[in-house]
Amino acid sequence: WDETHFGKMGSYYINRTFFFDVHPPLGKMLIGLAGYLSGYDGTFPFQKPGDRYEQHNYIGMRGVRPSGNLFCAFLGSCLVPFAYLTVLELSKSLPAALLTAFILIFDTGCITLSQYILLDPILMFFLMGAVLSMVKCNSCADRPFSVSWWFWLSLTGVSLAGAMGVKFVGLFVVLLVGLNTIYDLWDLLGNLSLSLVMFGKHLMARVLCLIVLPLALYTAMFAVHFAVLNRSGPGDGFFSSAFQSQLIGNNLHNVSVPE
Repeated sequence: WDETHFGKMGSYYINRTFFFDVHPPLGKMLIGLAGYLSGYDGTFPFQKPGDRYEQHNYIGMRGVRPSGNLFCAFLGSCLVPFAYLTVLELSKSLPAALLTAFILIFDTGCITLSQYILLDPILMFFLMGAVLSMVKCNSCADRPFSVSWWFWLSLTGVSLAGAMGVKFVGLFVVLLVGLNTIYDLWDLLGNLSLSLVMFGKHLMARVLCLIVLPLALYTAMFAVHFAVLNRSGPGDGFFSSAFQSQLIGNNLHNVSVPE
């Protein structure tokens, strides 16, 4: 059912047709991009679940056969190394990390979610990417402001933006990283050997990478969304007449609309 929903939105991006959805745009944009790069032309109607794709090249977006771009299946497969590295970093136990990877490899739900045109594998990719980056950044606490420390801190911010840009449930990983950051800063504030100037640098680094960077990326997603979808479509009626006048093919296109 959801494949019919999000596959259609991927087609909208390829055809540059404006639509409205309750979720932020990143996941659907990536599905549309994967389809475009793998040769899908955006013509499949996605009318009801179970319709055969016939000659339409859907493999790039999906992942049910070992061919094409296999976008969702690739992101789903990344969850295994992400989980392995996260547990290995937290526990320093190779058996624990291998057990985690083994459980995910043979998890029927994870396999199923990753082989269709859904937002779930994309969301989980960014969620687990954020957790892995946070854990890796914590491991660099003894060498703050090093290249690796900046890299993992920035990657955490990018992953937060990605999780929020796919679905609003990404707020949960934002909360997790936020609590971890508050604990980290509180610990630094209690370190009497650390000057207030150095503490201020730590604070600003986290504000820059975990607040400013994610917000900038999140805003940029919507900028791309509105730049690509410039043709009239099923989402026109949710927006003002002034906005509709900018959409090619709309009855109000290029009409002068009073403020």
